Order: sequence, then C-alpha cells, then structure tokens
Amino acid sequence: MSVLPQPGPPRVLALAQLINSCGDGAFYVTSALYFTRVVGLSATEAGFGLTAGWAAGFLASVPLGALADRRGPKATAVALALGTAAAVGAFVFISSFAAFVLAACVYASMQCGLAAARQALLAALVDQAERTRTRARLQSSTNAGLAVGASLGGLALYADTRPAYLAVFAVDVAGFVVAALLLRRLPPTPPAPARTAGEPRLAVLRDRPYALVSLLNLVMQLHIPMIGLAIPLWIVERTAAPGWTVSGLLVLNTVSVVLFQVRVARRVKDLTSASRTIRYAGVLLLASCAVFAFSTTGGPWTAALILLGAAALQALGEMMQASGAWEISFALAPDGRHGQYQGFFGSGFAVARMIGPLVLTTLVLSGGTLGWLVLGGAFLTAGLAMGPAVRWAAANRPLEADRAQVLVTARR
Repeated sequence: MSVLPQPGPPRVLALAQLINSCGDGAFYVTSALYFTRVVGLSATEAGFGLTAGWAAGFLASVPLGALADRRGPKATAVALALGTAAAVGAFVFISSFAAFVLAACVYASMQCGLAAARQALLAALVDQAERTRTRARLQSSTNAGLAVGASLGGLALYADTRPAYLAVFAVDVAGFVVAALLLRRLPPTPPAPARTAGEPRLAVLRDRPYALVSLLNLVMQLHIPMIGLAIPLWIVERTAAPGWTVSGLLVLNTVSVVLFQVRVARRVKDLTSASRTIRYAGVLLLASCAVFAFSTTGGPWTAALILLGAAALQALGEMMQASGAWEISFALAPDGRHGQYQGFFGSGFAVARMIGPLVLTTLVLSGGTLGWLVLGGAFLTAGLAMGPAVRWAAANRPLEADRAQVLVTARR
C-alpha cells in the first residue's frame, strides 16, 4: 500500500514530509552522540540544551502559527523549512555550550513553527471532510521517512567518526531545502482576512475551551517519549527480555503507523467519532501500560512476548489518539486562524518532548508497577475527559453541522 495520497496538493505535502523526515530520522538517532562525542558536551549539558530548545519551541509555536495566518501558510512554511535547514547547519559550527543552547532554541522554534504552518497549509488546500485522512497519509509518510533515516543514522553510528556525523547533518539540511522547494510548487494560499475590531492578535490564547482540549491532548501525547525513552530503559533495567527487543518494539511501532494509520483514521468523520476514538485510545493506552508492568515476570522469551503484546496495544492507541486529535484540532479552529490554533494545539508535542523524559522515567523506573498504572490512569482520564471538553468547545463556536451534531449526541 502506498503511503502517498492522491495526486495534487496532498501528494506534494506528503512528499515534502517524507523527504525531510528521512533527514530527521538520521539526525534523531545520531545527534546526542555527536553533541557529546564530537562537540564535547556532557550528557547533562546536552539534555539541558535540548530541554531549553523545546521550551523555546513551545513559546514560538503560536506566534509563528499566527505569522502563517497573516502572511499566508505557503510562504511561511517555505521560509520556516529553510530556517530549519539553516538551524541544523548551525550545529556543525558550534563549539561551546552557550552556542549549542542558542542553536537548539532556534532549531526547535523553527521545527514547531513549521509544523503549525504545514497544518495551516493543509487546512487551506484540503476540504474539511478530507483533512483527517490526508493528515493520516502525511503521518504514514513521516514514519516511513523516519525509518529510512534511522537506518542511515545507524550507518553513521557504526562508523562513529566526525565526517560520518557531519554527513548526517548534511542529509538533514538537504531534506529541508528539498521540502521547501516542493512546498513552493503548491497553489497560492492568500493571507487570512484582517482581524475584526476588538479581536485579539492571538485569539487562541483566550480560548479556554480549546486550551483545555489541547491540554488533554498533551497528556495523551506522553506516549511519544514513552515508546522512545521510558520503554527502552524499562526493558534494559527491569526485564529479562533480550536486547533486540528494544529495536523490535520501535520497528513494530513505526511499521504499524506506516501500514495502518490511514485505516484507523477512516473511522473518524466528525467531532463525535473523534471524541469516541480518543476515549478508546485512553483505554488501549491504559491496557498497554498494565501489560508493560507485567513484563518483569518470566524468562527472556516470555518477557519479549509480553512486551510485544504491550507495544501492539500502545501502537493502536497511538494511532487512534492521533486520528481523533487531528479531527478535533481542525474542526474547532476558526477559518483563517488555523496557523495560531494549530500552533497552540501542536505545542503539546514540544512540551511532551520537554517534560516527558523526566516525568516518565520517574514514574516508570522509580514507581515500577504502580508508576505504570498511574501513567495508564492519566491516559484513561484524559481520554474520557476529551468528549466533555470537545462539547464545551463546540458550544462556544458557531453551530456548523458537525458541531451541532456533537451537542445533540453528547452522550453517545
């Protein structure tokens, strides 16, 4: 099955994401070792710099998203893609901790702003009924690219030389430049209409129902550092599973999203089905946490099978959460303000990257089984609360057909 959508703007968007995610995948698996082994930063300095970077990305998401509204999402996305390429290139020249922190802040800000502009671009070019399915195609493309990039990064790790790491950075820079060139091929997207009298410059910051929905989505997004950090550490430190299980679970997650994300997203057609899908996602993520907690029992092969089962539940929960979140974020954002609204909603990713490692390692590695259950309970609570939060948000917006349906079927 092709991960690319039908010809036209959706395919161009998917190609752009596929290409630059190849570079990102290589960058993600090699950057930590480059910063510590080549630049000479300590692990603490590298961790602090990346945390500061994602904090800056969180703060920049809404202003850069609003810029996409004012200047047009296409022009803004192209500029931010080139800005991200420049930020990645700047890492090659850093030689001090201060320079690293500055470069990390610019890099994360460009990445978060680019994500918001791309979402606004999708909203401008794709009919509302097709946005979630198109976004699922983009996610499949992204994961496919990350998998290819991670393989390239693995070659650099095997070589473990400065030229090999620099080659990875060059690939990432090239990926963003090519993505910018592809985005330039898209149809024009004019700026949003000027603000009405009395409308705040960043209206999303005063939209409390949307803020609540975004907060609940942030809690659900803790599954991102869970699969990338907490689970590998748990496997190594607390289970008898063989070492290959760590990479096996990551491959399972990536392949699942590439193959099945679009199918899962087909079930999401409106705010009602989106809320229901996120509720089911909370149940699945709770179940996966409970199974992960049980993986300390048995020998190597028993533990590996338990972990694979837990990872399968986690992957399905992740795909359901993402599908529902995309529909909600688009449907509740006012026309002409998708940049700032998507920037705010998407900033949860930056926060999850920023606080997730500390929160999850503390819960899982220190709390053990109880920690896993607390984490699963947080997923379940957020999933159950999403429906009422969406109804509150829908009630504070014009009653278009989809939003009216949410209010009528409030208890479905």
